[in-house]
Order: sequence, then structure tokens, then C-alpha cells
Amino acid sequence: MIGWLQGELADPWQQDKRCGLLLMCQGVGYEVQVSSRQWQQLPAQGSTLTLHIHQAVRDDGWTLYGFSERGERDLFRELVAVSGVGPQMALGLLGCLEREQLVQAIVQTDLRLLCQAPGVGRRTAERLAVELRSRLQQRFGLALGAEADDDALAPLSPQLSDNHRDEVQLTLAALGYEVLEIHRALRAVARQEAAAGESPWVADDWIRECLRWLSRQAA
Repeated sequence: MIGWLQGELADPWQQDKRCGLLLMCQGVGYEVQVSSRQWQQLPAQGSTLTLHIHQAVRDDGWTLYGFSERGERDLFRELVAVSGVGPQMALGLLGCLEREQLVQAIVQTDLRLLCQAPGVGRRTAERLAVELRSRLQQRFGLALGAEADDDALAPLSPQLSDNHRDEVQLTLAALGYEVLEIHRALRAVARQEAAAGESPWVADDWIRECLRWLSRQAA
């Protein structure tokens, strides 16, 4: 696998919303895609350029994605590991927001800022926050902001089995509730169930109590 390249910048290019370059390394030209932010900061043609590389291998070919810093490449890899986030969307996020700004937006669940990136809707922004915020906080050592949803990191009740949780989440999603709303409701109801000390609830109990909690939040 290719992880790093150093060569001569030969041919920066743009095609639709994609940006890239041809990097000449000892007589071999590597075509590398980069974010729009990095493309705008490229040196003059003929300059020596060093890039950390993420190599994506698919049935129809190989694609190289280049980054000036290793940390930015590592963040790209975290982003594309999220369901529904492909390489172009990840490059769009890195092109719209600087690395530190992007990490902070995910950790602090700043959906408005995340949705500024091309192709990123509210549900995708929520998925990024739910799946990555804890891992990025630990990896980059960032503190959660005052507006961050600490409930999203709290454990659910051990009485809520995986099957029941999936059923509750699917039912609430079908009713139009968004990912973060559902997670907040589950955390709140888990505390309520633990305090009640009653026999374990079934899925219908969780759905009923989550709907009550969500209705109170909307009031």
C-alpha cells in the first residue's frame, strides 16, 4: 500500500467538484485527489511536494487521496469509516473546515457547521457526531464544549437489550425523529427506568416513555 509520496508537482487539475494533481516521482506520475482547501494552497508547478497518502482499492481501480499532514489523513480515514460518508464527502468536509475546526464541530455536535460542507445533510451530520465524537475526543484530547450533548456518551440501561434498542430506534425513526433526538430520549428514559426500580421493560414500554419525553421537549 502507498502511504507517502514525494515528488514534483506536474499538473494540478479540477473536474466538476473534484480537485487533484499529478505528482511525478522518479519518472512515474501518480494521480492524487486532494481537498479543495489543499488544492488552493498548492505551490507552483515544478515545486517539490510531499503528501501522506490514503490508498483506496476497489474492483474498478485504485484511487489515491493526498494530505499535507498525517493527522489530516487519519481524520479522513475516521470519516470514511462512518456509514454513508464516502471519500468525496470526507474531502468536502476537510475542504470546508480546517482539521481542528472539523474535529471540534464533531465533538461539540455543531450540526450547523457540519452541514456547511457540500453534500452533508442534517442526518449525516448527526451520524458523524454520534459515531465519532467520543473517539475523536479521546484521540485529540479535546474537551466537550458547553453545548455538547454529554448524554450521548452515557451508558444505556443494561435492561435494554440490543434487539429492544433496535426496535425502539427503528420505530422512533419511522415516526420522523432524528438520530440525536432518539439517543437523547433513550438516555433520559434509561435514567427514569433505573430510578423506578421496576421489573425490566419491554420494547413497547421504552417506545411509550421515549415518546412522552420527546413530547415534553417539544412543548
